[in-house]
Amino acid sequence: MSLEQQLAETLTRAIREKDQRTADVVRMLKTKVTERRTAKGFAGAVDDAVVLDVIGAYRKQLQKAVAEYEKVGGERAAAQIAHLRFEIEFCERYLPKGIDEGALRALVKERIGALGITDSKQTGRLVGDVMKTHKGQVDAADVKRVAEELLRG
Repeated sequence: MSLEQQLAETLTRAIREKDQRTADVVRMLKTKVTERRTAKGFAGAVDDAVVLDVIGAYRKQLQKAVAEYEKVGGERAAAQIAHLRFEIEFCERYLPKGIDEGALRALVKERIGALGITDSKQTGRLVGDVMKTHKGQVDAADVKRVAEELLRG
């Protein structure tokens, strides 16, 4: 069963069980998938890879919102943060598990050697290489941070 079908079934179940929070998250994800499908320049079918990309992008958007609410603070912000964390956890159910810090360091070190990178000015090339093979498992910012640390010595 495709991820899009799983989301549809989850929405149906949430509505039946009167789980408003879950229904809201799934509706938002389905809306984001529809936006991607109808976006100018998008051609082809919406497969699981596209749905995962949409879910990952939405999770990243939610994480940025949490950081903003944490800066603001206060009682209303705390309630909003709790809601956003629920949505982030829901999204993470569908996303592949990320690579831990040790494995990320090993991967980056291996790719630095394979690509023959010696200068931190070539970090962009390294990040692009790692993201091609590990998209959804690592964050580009983390890859860049680790690469710069390793290249600094």
